[in-house]
Amino acid sequence: MTDCSALDRPLEDDRQTTIGLTATTILLIEIALAAGGFGIGTGEFVIMGLLPEVASTYGVSVPDAGHVISAYALGVVIGAPIIAALAAKLPRRTLLLALMGVFAAGNLASALATDFWSFTLLRFITGLPHGAYFGVAALVAASMAEPHRRVRAVGRVMLGLTIATLVGTPIATFLGQLMNWRAAFLLVAGIGALTVALIALYLPKDKVAEGASIRRELSAFGRLQVWLSFGVAAVGFGGMFAIFSYIAKTVTDTAGMPVSMVAVVLALFGIGMNVGNIVGSRMADYSLNGTIGGMLAFNIILMSIFSLTAHNPVMLCVCVFLTGCGFAACPAVQTRLMDVAADAQTLAAATNHSAFNIANALGAWLGGIVIAAGYGYGATGYVGSVLSALGLVIFLISVALDRKPSRG
Repeated sequence: MTDCSALDRPLEDDRQTTIGLTATTILLIEIALAAGGFGIGTGEFVIMGLLPEVASTYGVSVPDAGHVISAYALGVVIGAPIIAALAAKLPRRTLLLALMGVFAAGNLASALATDFWSFTLLRFITGLPHGAYFGVAALVAASMAEPHRRVRAVGRVMLGLTIATLVGTPIATFLGQLMNWRAAFLLVAGIGALTVALIALYLPKDKVAEGASIRRELSAFGRLQVWLSFGVAAVGFGGMFAIFSYIAKTVTDTAGMPVSMVAVVLALFGIGMNVGNIVGSRMADYSLNGTIGGMLAFNIILMSIFSLTAHNPVMLCVCVFLTGCGFAACPAVQTRLMDVAADAQTLAAATNHSAFNIANALGAWLGGIVIAAGYGYGATGYVGSVLSALGLVIFLISVALDRKPSRG
């Protein structure tokens, strides 16, 4: 059985730093942290709508230009665990400022890149702080909340990311198409710089947790529960990306809707993500495991219905909205990883975003295989259903092992 006292100790240490903060100050800190999430989300997704412009500028094909998306995702996967481990002895405020500083500088440099390969390298570098920032921000937010409200605190930080899909990305994309794609990255760099200023202004200085070290952070990889929770995220939530990666062609080719409706369907997905984040955070504060397991089971059914009804425009819209709502599990998985890692929480919290980027790559890859095999774009829902089922199996194994009484 998990040692609850060990799980609570790091957050209790952090609460010593936040004692005396007013509700207004805590809200301002959460807004500052969410602003970083807004910038990261906008920067990550805006490139998808500007690939033709980037390809034209550098004289490459659109598929080749797509490598910059993979480069960013690779940066997230690699950067999260390495930075979290190496920065173990840094105060969290200092680390957040450094991470967002690198993010802002990386986007500024991306906007000024003179050739395609330097642009690709800069997107990789810009992706490095992504996971570590969200992980540390989640820990800071949770440390300021009461135990029964900590998932909601994590959800409020994640709200920056979900709002970015609905507001930030469309605005940046419009700006990039109206002026130049470089203007979009200048905007993202400005959001990053604003975040640095807000964190410096509102987040109080903190001390390094007692006993913090690279070795302690790396100890997270020695815990089976960390690997199982990582697997739940990397496998179980790949279905969302299997569907989302090919949604434009599903809208036009399978449902027979006009191209103009693609933006509407994408907006429905973004609205669903925001609803899921808010509702899921509240659900997880009542039952963390119930929320994760429930959403995986829900996705198995939902994504099967998606494939069966993708030809119907109304059902397609409903299913896309509900698929976005599947983001409800993200704050819960983030919090569970923080819990099972005991005193190696920074690395575990950061690797959650590595896991979701692996889910992104896995879902898109498997979805592409099914489409190439001739099953059609609607069949991506079946891919999602299978991945959700595998994730649920991993999760049930994790819960079963966690309930076993420890020996000695």
